[in-house]
Amino acid sequence: MPAESTGLLKVVKDITAGTCGGISVTLVGHPFDTLKVRLQTQPIDKPIYSGVVDCAKKTIQWEGLGGLYKGVTSPLMGQMVFRASLIGAFGESKRWLSTNSDGSHKGLSPLNCYQAGAMTGFAAAFTEGPIDFFKSQIQVQILRSKTNPEYKPPYTTVSECVKAAVRANGVKGPFQGLGATLLRNTPANAIYLGNFEMLKAAYMRKHNCSPAEIPGWVVFGSAGLGGITYWCTIFPVDCIKSAMQTDSLNKGERKYKDIQTTAKLLWEEGGVKRFYRGFTPCLIRAAPANGVMLLTVEKVNGFLNK
Repeated sequence: MPAESTGLLKVVKDITAGTCGGISVTLVGHPFDTLKVRLQTQPIDKPIYSGVVDCAKKTIQWEGLGGLYKGVTSPLMGQMVFRASLIGAFGESKRWLSTNSDGSHKGLSPLNCYQAGAMTGFAAAFTEGPIDFFKSQIQVQILRSKTNPEYKPPYTTVSECVKAAVRANGVKGPFQGLGATLLRNTPANAIYLGNFEMLKAAYMRKHNCSPAEIPGWVVFGSAGLGGITYWCTIFPVDCIKSAMQTDSLNKGERKYKDIQTTAKLLWEEGGVKRFYRGFTPCLIRAAPANGVMLLTVEKVNGFLNK
């Protein structure tokens, strides 16, 4: 088979595995993400929720179990695209970094794994940014309704939100908060995916085995630990991103106009603690969601490679 065809086949396998991973991570992680966004963006002067448990109870009380999956249409469809781009970009980054100029294979160094993660995070931000934006806009509508009984949500579905964003800001509408997404994703994915690869490599060295022989629990654990390090490292930037993405679609009405202004305003609201609001559900979600996602990717890739 020609090299071009072989390369394309690998990309297709990565995209297929990433799509399956996107479905699994959404089903497991979306309820925790709903709680995270609502805790991050509730008003500081009139908080709706006292903590993660209270947020979960009130969400179910007011909206039923379906409230935990508020705005899930965007991430379920979008995560399939995002995870496909993430895994596809990660596979291509690793292949590019492990190939010499003459086309020969040189293997990946530890540094290369982290470089591949950073490249992946940057590229995938352009698909993840719009997904997070629409999801976050839908998730916070209930907050505004509870804060102001007279508030009428301008949109209640993802399709309505998409139309409103494009109508307000054209093709740039879905990319509100993109700068913060890039600032978060690039270093965070370097740590997340780099650590994931390093933990797997450590197991293979110790047990003298191939990637295909790594047990599922090792993949799950490596991915889970990678996910935890992702959020422990970058969570304050995620708070900035959430604030910018849940702000008004109308530029003239926005409170959080840029990253620097947003960071300053959030600091004034509550100092360091303000940048860790919603951290608990995020950390609880990190291990199972990322573990399930990358385990699914590995299993699907293994099946396709057979």
